[in-house]
Amino acid sequence: MSFLDNLENNLKSLESQEEGREARDRQQRARESERAQAQAIAPFAEQLKNSAFTAGVLTHAARVGHSLRTKVHVAWLGNTLRLEARDRRLELRPTATGVVAVSIENGNETAGKPLDLSGNPEQLIREWLSGGRQQRESDGQQG
Repeated sequence: MSFLDNLENNLKSLESQEEGREARDRQQRARESERAQAQAIAPFAEQLKNSAFTAGVLTHAARVGHSLRTKVHVAWLGNTLRLEARDRRLELRPTATGVVAVSIENGNETAGKPLDLSGNPEQLIREWLSGGRQQRESDGQQG
């Protein structure tokens, strides 16, 4: 192997080590960022999972859904509580600043608002379940 080939191999080796170090640094920063975010939402996630409000949401979802002849499916996805009824979803998501209620219709987020865990869970469920009916009725009147 000639001197130039050896020098070229050494330079390539140094470059790949440098690139590997940069990639590891980026991964480390990403992990630290995710960890900090998880720590920031942890108190609100715990409140959401253990609050009387959440128990009320589940109770009222079943009761109001039954009265509307609509099955409400409930699932915990990590720290997020998801309620699904037909083509509508309601997700209660903990964030670093509190819990947010996000309405999703046909796969598109239609509304998001901060949620007061000391509020009325029945009102939240009724707004969510009746929101689609009111929208369809107004669309029917326009058409």
